[in-house]
Amino acid sequence: MNLLTAQAPVRVPRSGKGLALGIWRLVMVALVVMLSLGFTQVAVAQAEPDREMRTAAPGITADQWRQVRSGETDANYRDSRYESDYNLINASGETWRQIRNRWVSPFGLIVIGGMISVIALFYLIVGRKHLEEPRTGRKLFRWPLFLRALHWSVASLFIVLALTGLNLLFGKFIFPTLFGAAVWSWMTSASYVAHNYLGPIFGILLVILLVSLIKDNIPKKHDLEWFKKGGGLVGKGHVDAGFANGGEKVWYWLLASVGLMVVASGFVLDFPNFGQSRDTMQWANIIHAVGALGLTAVAIGHIYIGTLGTEGSLEGMTTGYVDETWAKEHHNLWYEEVKDQAISEEEVAARKSGDSSSDVSASRPS
Repeated sequence: MNLLTAQAPVRVPRSGKGLALGIWRLVMVALVVMLSLGFTQVAVAQAEPDREMRTAAPGITADQWRQVRSGETDANYRDSRYESDYNLINASGETWRQIRNRWVSPFGLIVIGGMISVIALFYLIVGRKHLEEPRTGRKLFRWPLFLRALHWSVASLFIVLALTGLNLLFGKFIFPTLFGAAVWSWMTSASYVAHNYLGPIFGILLVILLVSLIKDNIPKKHDLEWFKKGGGLVGKGHVDAGFANGGEKVWYWLLASVGLMVVASGFVLDFPNFGQSRDTMQWANIIHAVGALGLTAVAIGHIYIGTLGTEGSLEGMTTGYVDETWAKEHHNLWYEEVKDQAISEEEVAARKSGDSSSDVSASRPS
């Protein structure tokens, strides 16, 4: 079952294909522009390596330097000595570093590694969830082209951001040894550029997706029963589910809460020219990392369930149609609403080839 989605409009106008194609073109143009700007910034930063140092620390007064030389410390600064070198350390920055290295990084390894291990173990013990009844060959329309294009755009950007974020957090422990410092330096620069410039695009598209899908992700009473039975894993018989089941709704509201929190903190880090202090950006970095690592772990489960884990789930998000048997077993309440709108595979092929009014969706009634 693909969990990111939850709404199928009553009609899909003929302009839907053009609109979806327009979204893809807009995303590609934005990517090209952002990447070109990003490489320009990398070149400028390399040409002026001291710029970060000049902007990272406030001006130090003579009295503060005298205090440092005397060995005195206070709440903001302390003197550290190593091989006769004297370094001024910002205490809040040191706190941020300790939280990031001692808590956030291990948290990321635990939740992501744990999720991968649980999924692998579940697959080896339980295996893929196959349909209990044979396919009927009759199809129900579930996802219009616009929502499919929007979903895949958000999903693709999420994967790129997750990989680049993980590289920035953990890559220094792996890739310098494997590929050398030169390749690792290039990987880091590319990851920074991609992460910083694709993040805002992801945030905008995520908001559009959440707004488009909110109607069918409102919690209902039967969702409680879905959770009690573990989505059908506990007990016998099928659990009731509408267009979106309880698990899909949890994923939706995680994206609507934690996901938007990650986007907001990312904007704080991406645009440091709105008066936010260095301390604010440090906390934004912690919030961003914790939220993103948690979402990445849950997303791995989402991807598994929507692809390898459940027979027939991926078809809906690739073709727009699902088999009657799949709809009956996984979303029986929705199936009862739209079962009289099922069409044959030949009719689906004819609609997609334009031989009939294919753009009028056989969707559920309002």
